[in-house]
Amino acid sequence: MIFGRSFNTLLAVFALAAASAAAQTTTTSGTFARETNTPPVGLASSETAQINVSNLASASSSGTAASCTGSVSFLNASGTVIGSATSFTVTGGQTSSVALPFNKVGASGIRTEIRGVISLTVTTGTGAAPCLLVSSLETYDSSTGATHAYFPIGDSGYGPVAAAAPGHP
Repeated sequence: MIFGRSFNTLLAVFALAAASAAAQTTTTSGTFARETNTPPVGLASSETAQINVSNLASASSSGTAASCTGSVSFLNASGTVIGSATSFTVTGGQTSSVALPFNKVGASGIRTEIRGVISLTVTTGTGAAPCLLVSSLETYDSSTGATHAYFPIGDSGYGPVAAAAPGHP
């Protein structure tokens, strides 16, 4: 009998604490970085890799203009950053691209593996600019501009579909 009363009292205390916590409202705002990695891709001496970022957001109902800010980096097969990160800011409907020609990779052969990192600066809270960033990684022939490979990049790190350009396996 004592165990039953103690248990019921304890249960009531937890229920009261949970109800009290649920009734409190806190508004948090802040800024943090969210990184997305592209899949590794082979880059031949005749190619350029490019990461494209687009902001699909519209202005908020309060009139705050859409804007995404961040940076794009390329890494070599050892995971070392190639050169330095390139910053971007894209407004609603705008696209920005960052290219990496093979001659900037620092590879000694005719082919190497690279990957990209997109670092998005995310601001939360009232008045934060709307941002809906979509991105892709592509490789193309540096002379003709013909696309060799295209990879849509999703929130999980890379998109579900990796499609080769027509005429390329």
